[in-house]
Amino acid sequence: MTDSVRCTLPAVAESVPEARRLVTSLAADASASGEQVDSVGLAVSEAVTNAVMYAYELRDGKIHLAARVDDGRLSVHVADDGCGLGNSRAEGGLGLGLGLIEQLSERLTIGRRASGGVELEMSFALDQI
Repeated sequence: MTDSVRCTLPAVAESVPEARRLVTSLAADASASGEQVDSVGLAVSEAVTNAVMYAYELRDGKIHLAARVDDGRLSVHVADDGCGLGNSRAEGGLGLGLGLIEQLSERLTIGRRASGGVELEMSFALDQI
């Protein structure tokens, strides 16, 4: 059983299910319940979809994904090197996806990266089945 995942994916739609698969496999390997695995998968999908849709405007880019299980807790980090919050073509507010991630996760932090772009940290307490 692996207790962490780290990878860089292209900022394209096909990366959304790949990121979801990587992190939900990690959660399942840690004996998370089916409901928790589904919640983690939905939250990761929303975070990666936001990066794919809004981070890079009309240029190619990358999404950095890291996830780790430690002491019954899953931490997930999704980051991009894009244009940053409030600078994309997204109109008004932070959207429904971030609100959904906040509801699904135990903790959500969103910030600007020093190197540019956005980073999102979410954590989940995993109940062992």
